[in-house]
Amino acid sequence: MKKGIIFDMDGTLWDSADNVAKSWTLALQHCGYEQCVVTQEDMYRVMGKTMDRIAELLFPFVTGDERRRLLDECCQVENDYLREHGGVLYPHLRSTMELLKENYHLYIVSNCQAGYIEAFLDYYAFHDLFEDTECFGNNGKAKGDNIRLLYQRNRLDAAVYVGDIQGDYDATMEAGLPFVHAAYGFGTINAATPVIHSLAELPAVADAVLAD
Repeated sequence: MKKGIIFDMDGTLWDSADNVAKSWTLALQHCGYEQCVVTQEDMYRVMGKTMDRIAELLFPFVTGDERRRLLDECCQVENDYLREHGGVLYPHLRSTMELLKENYHLYIVSNCQAGYIEAFLDYYAFHDLFEDTECFGNNGKAKGDNIRLLYQRNRLDAAVYVGDIQGDYDATMEAGLPFVHAAYGFGTINAATPVIHSLAELPAVADAVLAD
């Protein structure tokens, strides 16, 4: 039986909010909005939303093509910045993933832009840990659709999604998979779910959720 664990990124594998905010501020100033500053708190407020919704919330002062242009510039600068500077990893990430790989196939599904997951994998040299990824920026699909797409594409027989916010849980339910709440992340879940308080707890919880 082929079993998988599919991970959210922000609030589950790392916290990139500070460096993302810095990169977006640089991008906005480069585009002529010298007075615009994006803060870490701004990024926490929009974490988990699709990129078009984030642009709507953070760039209310522009619309249409100009908003799309700003978003494209921010995403490109962000990917380059994270590839150079990284973010803050949650403890025990590599050791936990190496342990999980003994029994599970590991994946990432995020609502991020194209290139964001790759920047994460490049900076930390994590390409050996994760077999496949999918994101909103690649195909414009909602997270639930992309969880299902990745599940089917990799011909999994069973899988669990690990995320930290209500939107992750809702998307996982739409995809028809079990969910594990990364309670150390950015949000709470309005449902009874298996919970981990650190990545190091995941192997035991995954074994229980995906028991034959």
